[in-house]
Amino acid sequence: MNTLRLLRSGLLVAAAVILFGSCGKKQSLPDVVSYNFHIRPILSDRCFKCHGPDARQRKADLRLDVPEGALAALKKNPGAHAIVPGKPEDSELFARISSADTSVVMPPPGSNLTLTADEIALIRKWIEQGAEYQRHWALIPPVLPAVPAADDDWARNEIDRFVWARMDEKGLSPNEPADRERLLKRVWLDMTGLPPPVDVQEAFLKDESPDAYEKQVDALLGKPQYGERMAIAWLDVARYADSHGYQDDGLRTMWPWRDWVIHAFNQNYPYNQFILWQLAGDQLPNPTKEMLLATGFNRNHKITQEGGVIDEEYRIEYVTDRTNTFGKAFLGLTYECAKCHDHKYDPISQRDYFRTFAFFNQVAEKGYQGDIFSGFPADPPRISITPKEAKEILTFVNLRDTVPVQVMVMHDSSWHRPTHVLRRGAYDAPGEVVEASAPASIMPFDTTRFSGNRLGLARWLVDDQHPLTARVFVNRVWQEFFGRGIVKTSGDFGQQGELPSHPELLDWLAVDFRTHGWDIKRLVKQLVMSATYQQSATISEKQRSIDPENIYLSHAPRMRLPAELVRDLALSTSGLLNTEIGGPSVKPYQPDGIWEIATSGRGVLATYVQDHGDKLYRRGMYTFIKRTVPPPVSLVFDGSNRDQCEVRRLRTNTPLQALVMMNDPTVMEASRVLAEQLSAGNTPAEETIAAVFRRILCRKIRPEESRVLIQYYEKEKARLQKSPEAARKLLNTGEYKHAVIRDLTATAAMMEVIMTIYNLEEAITKT
Repeated sequence: MNTLRLLRSGLLVAAAVILFGSCGKKQSLPDVVSYNFHIRPILSDRCFKCHGPDARQRKADLRLDVPEGALAALKKNPGAHAIVPGKPEDSELFARISSADTSVVMPPPGSNLTLTADEIALIRKWIEQGAEYQRHWALIPPVLPAVPAADDDWARNEIDRFVWARMDEKGLSPNEPADRERLLKRVWLDMTGLPPPVDVQEAFLKDESPDAYEKQVDALLGKPQYGERMAIAWLDVARYADSHGYQDDGLRTMWPWRDWVIHAFNQNYPYNQFILWQLAGDQLPNPTKEMLLATGFNRNHKITQEGGVIDEEYRIEYVTDRTNTFGKAFLGLTYECAKCHDHKYDPISQRDYFRTFAFFNQVAEKGYQGDIFSGFPADPPRISITPKEAKEILTFVNLRDTVPVQVMVMHDSSWHRPTHVLRRGAYDAPGEVVEASAPASIMPFDTTRFSGNRLGLARWLVDDQHPLTARVFVNRVWQEFFGRGIVKTSGDFGQQGELPSHPELLDWLAVDFRTHGWDIKRLVKQLVMSATYQQSATISEKQRSIDPENIYLSHAPRMRLPAELVRDLALSTSGLLNTEIGGPSVKPYQPDGIWEIATSGRGVLATYVQDHGDKLYRRGMYTFIKRTVPPPVSLVFDGSNRDQCEVRRLRTNTPLQALVMMNDPTVMEASRVLAEQLSAGNTPAEETIAAVFRRILCRKIRPEESRVLIQYYEKEKARLQKSPEAARKLLNTGEYKHAVIRDLTATAAMMEVIMTIYNLEEAITKT
């Protein structure tokens, strides 16, 4: 008896239930099964590796990712079809996934992949309903969806109506609004990366006008620190660093490009202009120096300085990096998977990859330019920015003296370099010659509208019909404010990425963003003005059990500050912060020997030479990033080492983080300086502790918290009175000038209290 007859008898269905999870609670099937949101994720995860886009890895000549393959007669059995719409009992796919016979069941046992009984039932129902295929959801151009109804007493804008609808589906309801102290701290940290000063806290608490919060938001959008805060995530995307990478890892001067990014966010350049200039500013008509500088985005990749390398091998590596970065940064796709073979899951062929590669393959550069130890910290093509230009044209570039700065930029060769499909991705295995283009599966590259250079590619990217560009960016901005994207896998909108938690909201945001001039500040204001954003972060047991990851946003997220902002918190609340915008990167305190044990011993970066004076107190985003040895504090707190494009930082919790907060010289110096400043008068210790608490935590201290900290202060003061040398040693922290100390042990004890407050979880957490 063949497989199909067994299936009709019902025996294999029963076997499938036994084998594939009858012990679990059976889930109800949706009324209408969606290929995009129900079926494709199953097939992509279990089937497409062997029956997907990659022709060279395809088994049995069966392709399931497109209807033409799935509905066709099987090559080895022309009388059968993998899928027969409306007839699961006649569909070989269903017979295989529900079979108890290990010799025919799919996925095969050796793959260690299985389908649950619920998934098998879902596929059966989909086939019964006609087995309708859809383009992958992310490749369908977004249209403005209808805004759902919601609780009008709660919703403040359209965002809330979409969020309410999903919460309501899950049996959840929104939290009460956050108290004003926490809300103010939250929005200041999110929009400037700095906590609100005490005078701002006081004024906000006294302002009873209905638009008090909106006035804060508008003021924050106008602060120069807004551009600094927004730039941090883009520097990760652009893999910005202050060294070239690889073994020698010499100095590079790309910081003027970083300053341009801050400037662009502060000036609220439309996102389409922001990326157009970075991808192809040099190819615009009569490009300005600012447009040229913006193209440094595509020169932020690693560059070797090692004389033994093969020139073409490394030149190909640079073009590869630019191509991969383009795919992740702007398309939200794992483009790099198609360099050596057709993508196994997404409709990007190896030929597609190298046609995109061709746009970036015309730069007048070499794989090995020479030793920069002997000259420039910027390989050609490059521009020079003079002090006169910095003063009169590029006013955002902070040149501190009479010396010109060299910056790498994009500029194509005068001759056309042919681009080959590289067999297995190897630089020395050229194959077919291809012309520049973009994957038609995303959006056709119409050569009557788009030129065959980077400018054409950039214009293709910002076209109104492009399905990905706006979606990918609004998702990443959402991620910055809510802790996770509407698509959690913000670097993978492909078939292996996660589905959007709120697909209609994502489309609404994308269309609204694009049709309102790609206005980033407007988007940010929409997010922070929503009731969703303004909820408290309190978590009930019901919320925790139904939605432990807060996917449906029934409360505000609790998130530790990014690495750069941990430093900024200590500097700003202690009064140490140097608020200068831009300029060369700085080298603050760092443990001895870290650079020296991981260096080739060549060049100016072989040894760490610490800066002094006000350079020690720059914001964390200005700390010098050496790729082979990134700042230790940054790595401990999950910062990027900027080796490659990163669109989402990991979040870890390790004992090292606590050790850093207790021993980091910057935190200790901030505690010492603040203790000296506040102990200079005759203020009682209780009042001093309350003032420090409010500076750091941005709220008034509670009586029970005050009692604990006063007891600790008295205990430490008594201990240090017995050991004045220990007090002296404690206060001998950092290079900042000392205030006049009236009481050595009292000041040292207060320093201990302040360090304790900095070490509270609440201090470096957004709630």
